[in-house]
Amino acid sequence: METLKEQAGIYAASYVQSGMVVGLGTGSTAYYFVQELGRRVQEEGLEIVGVTTSHRTAEQAKSLGIPLKSIDEVEQVDVTVDGADEVDPALNGIKGGGGALLMEKVVALPTKEYIWVVDESKLVQHLGAFPLPVEVVRYGAQQVFRRFEQAGYKPQFRMDGDQYYRTDMENYIIDLQLGQIADPLALAQELDQLVGVVEHGLFNQMVERVIVAGQDGIQELTAK
Repeated sequence: METLKEQAGIYAASYVQSGMVVGLGTGSTAYYFVQELGRRVQEEGLEIVGVTTSHRTAEQAKSLGIPLKSIDEVEQVDVTVDGADEVDPALNGIKGGGGALLMEKVVALPTKEYIWVVDESKLVQHLGAFPLPVEVVRYGAQQVFRRFEQAGYKPQFRMDGDQYYRTDMENYIIDLQLGQIADPLALAQELDQLVGVVEHGLFNQMVERVIVAGQDGIQELTAK
């Protein structure tokens, strides 16, 4: 599996050219994308500016010598490459297993070409088997949790040892055990309107291209 992730990450780096502002994703597959960009910066003189989607990715990029700016310092992002936890046939996806969903979505929105890199195990017919992360403010988090319980969403606070997990933005994450999401667009709209929710891990109709590494090699899926 790690070999497939590495293949996908390296392949995705071929979409990056000198002069670009590049969104650097978070996660096990995006890690290899960032590693390949670092190699190209050092060995090929690739000139880019990176915008990171997590503190973890920022540390990785700095260690590789990739110049960085914050999302507020750039007008737009030329290409962002990130991972996904699930991808359905319409290229809707669940992201946020690594806890970076808010920053990932903030960087994705001003991106001209948004690409996901995944291994073939992430392709599903219906979203929802992977727990849906919902980032919530700490104040009133138990109230939001109870609303999810009442809705039958089987919520669980994400934990870090015996403490609530905190995101890079110092919020909590509630993971919803949904099993199957019948209508990702409707659920996203419902979560968007819920007071206390900062962001959720449904990335619907956002990605133009998904690079999939499988046993038969690399394939590209594009939005219809």
